[in-house]
Amino acid sequence: MKTAPPAASAASKTRFTEATIRLFERMIPDPFVLAILITVVVALLSVAFAPQASAAHLIGGWYKGFFDILTFAFQITLILVTGHAFAHAPFVQRLFKALVSVARTPNQAAALVFVLVAVASFCNWGFGLVVGAMLAREVARRMRVDFAWIVAAGFSGWVVWASGISSSIALAQSTSGSAMNVVQKLTGQILPLGSTVFTRFNLVPTLVMLVAMPFVFAWLKPADADIVVLDTDKHPDAPPRERPAGKLSFARWLEYSWLGSAFIGVAGVAVLVLTQVEHLPFSGVNAVIFVMFVGGVILHGYPLAYADAVKNAARQTGSMMLQYPLYGGVMGMMDATGLPNVISHFFIAISNAHTLPFWSYVCSVIVTFFIPSGGGHWAVQGPFVVPAAVALHASVPATTMAVAMGEQVSNMLQPFWAAPVVAMAGIGVQRVLGFTVATFIVGLLVYGAALLLLV
Repeated sequence: MKTAPPAASAASKTRFTEATIRLFERMIPDPFVLAILITVVVALLSVAFAPQASAAHLIGGWYKGFFDILTFAFQITLILVTGHAFAHAPFVQRLFKALVSVARTPNQAAALVFVLVAVASFCNWGFGLVVGAMLAREVARRMRVDFAWIVAAGFSGWVVWASGISSSIALAQSTSGSAMNVVQKLTGQILPLGSTVFTRFNLVPTLVMLVAMPFVFAWLKPADADIVVLDTDKHPDAPPRERPAGKLSFARWLEYSWLGSAFIGVAGVAVLVLTQVEHLPFSGVNAVIFVMFVGGVILHGYPLAYADAVKNAARQTGSMMLQYPLYGGVMGMMDATGLPNVISHFFIAISNAHTLPFWSYVCSVIVTFFIPSGGGHWAVQGPFVVPAAVALHASVPATTMAVAMGEQVSNMLQPFWAAPVVAMAGIGVQRVLGFTVATFIVGLLVYGAALLLLV
């Protein structure tokens, strides 16, 4: 049997990725428009199938859910903002630039960028999202490399974010009283990260991705003739803020003084010590935000630098702030009409205690194409997979993390999250997603297999 020549193989890969991109561009509208469409679809499904689908239940549930989710929406927005600001601290940027300088070849650079972003994303998904663009630009300045390919390697490191300690789904289930803690509402249980994130079925596939993806990106590396390099003239780096020279007024002196940052640092350390000495609760989404906030203020050196970093980060949050209330409204409609019970019966019919996490994962992969936000996604899927898990005596933590896994895998083909990365990097989203389709395929198989074999 004859094998295809390298040129033919490369052409087939290109045709496949371009066809995938065209499909998504034609079928998936703006995320806010999509959130409105999903609201309409859920309302129609409730009218058709839910047992309590009166106009009062629909409208009242939608209105209540619209505002019930605001606390959680602000928390998730702060995770992105504090992670973004932390990544732009001068010390953090110098550290990652020094690490990238170790790479001597494009393949080494892609592997290093992927692993660094994956580790950063596991700790804080907002941090990892920003680091990917930053490291890709640094690599592109140091060596001749296809810029879209190296940006895709960085964005692919984000494939582990929902399996990490800042996972919006896992954190919500570990935070008592959270509007998004579906598990607590339905079972009375709180799921600590030890039962979701730090488990065999979650950590093993995450480690497999860390090992496998560098080899995948080495295989995907474009031929030298097809390389598109970074144009730094069209996409220059943002100039760093510098302290003004000369005598400053008292207000300006305070803005550029290290005293404000030092105060926040001392107060933050005091809080951490107090939580250990007095055994006070310090976990969940608030703990992640607090640590990233204190660390960011300290590393930026003076208050105004951190404030500027937060302002830059806030530009990426507009779409999220628009979508979350709508997804909260969807959750409220479902809760008020009883639609989740109807859908959960379908999952009970096709699953058993062993296979429910896997089927929840498959459903999550599909749902993410329409709801690209982990918290918003959970607001829709959580209310019907958790009751199914309870009814089948399936693992509630595994079913919960299955939704998170499907979210992060599908994100590799979701322009919603790729858009801020490519905007920071300075490149079009289409070419980047052409490479991350491979990350989607590998992740789909690895995490799916883990849910079947390790739960």
